Amino acid sequence: MAKKKPEVRINNWGIYTPWDHQSKHLPELIKVTHDIPCEVGIEFGYIVNIKKAKNRKLQYCIYHPNIPDDDGKPLAPFAGEEYIRQNDWNFFIGDTIWEPIENKAGPWRITLAIDGELIADKTFQMFIPE
Repeated sequence: MAKKKPEVRINNWGIYTPWDHQSKHLPELIKVTHDIPCEVGIEFGYIVNIKKAKNRKLQYCIYHPNIPDDDGKPLAPFAGEEYIRQNDWNFFIGDTIWEPIENKAGPWRITLAIDGELIADKTFQMFIPE
């Protein structure tokens, strides 16, 4: 039997309240935007609603704008997997800014895929506030 095609909707995106990874609660949206100021601790990303995909693998990837690691080499994209827990599931994917902020400016792309098929893709433009 063929798998049902998942239904995916991006609920919102932008700047959020700090996210507690241990909590069942998702962060609260503060502002809808793709332009994010480079400020320490700012939480940004998006929330998707996924239906008809329970127990399938969700892959996420966050592409950073050539932020150097301790050896001066660009950080590899941050990637991982999560099993979809329910047939009607809300999921937050995002990141936060850390010191030094000077090397965080530029485009940050965040993607989601189910079983390798791209389902959501947003790019945020990080800028240094004046």
